[in-house]
Amino acid sequence: MEQRSVSNNTETRNLAELAKPTGNIYESVVIMAKRANQISATVKQELSQKLEEFSNYADTLEETFENREQIEISKHYEKLPKPTLVAIDEFQHNEIYHRKVEERK
Repeated sequence: MEQRSVSNNTETRNLAELAKPTGNIYESVVIMAKRANQISATVKQELSQKLEEFSNYADTLEETFENREQIEISKHYEKLPKPTLVAIDEFQHNEIYHRKVEERK
């Protein structure tokens, strides 16, 4: 899959366009919110794993703050687009699988 660049800025969105795939803006928002939570959890887990390599319980507080590699990794993750913006972009490009569960009677 081709990687698109997602803007880090907030943009005005056309609610009618966001509502088209589901027919309801609220359903669309729920889908995007759930996807944003998935992305957020994945990024958090990834960052924690990378920072765990630097974790040494014997370090003093001063040594922890001076670790350049750890700071660079953190800065990289801070520059990434917010999960909500990524989820909106994926939703607009039909990259999120969603389905409505029918109630059984």
